[in-house]
Amino acid sequence: MCQLVSDLEKMPASDMTELGEQGRNLSGGQKARISLARAVYANRDVILMDDPVSALDKGVMRKIFKELFVNELKDKTRVLVTHSVEDLEMYDRIILMKEGQYVGIGNYKEIKDHPYLTKII
Repeated sequence: MCQLVSDLEKMPASDMTELGEQGRNLSGGQKARISLARAVYANRDVILMDDPVSALDKGVMRKIFKELFVNELKDKTRVLVTHSVEDLEMYDRIILMKEGQYVGIGNYKEIKDHPYLTKII
């Protein structure tokens, strides 16, 4: 569900491959997907994520979003901070922030016409 199978198949010892310091031998997308996998394995009730989808291409992001965020973690509280405004319709609730201040909240249908959101899209 974290889209790591093809990466693990290429690694010499699969999931037991030793990674360089701070994952130097990994791409940004691989680091993001490994972090997401660690969050799943931790099995916490609340998961805080700081822009975990920014390094992912759109196709991978959509697969992860559907398989991981929507299905696997559906009973968990998931807080995702992101600058990406693509695919907002997939989020349960969106909190709009401008310069550290709250400016709006709702699902996509409720906030899609918000003046700030229309300005940044």
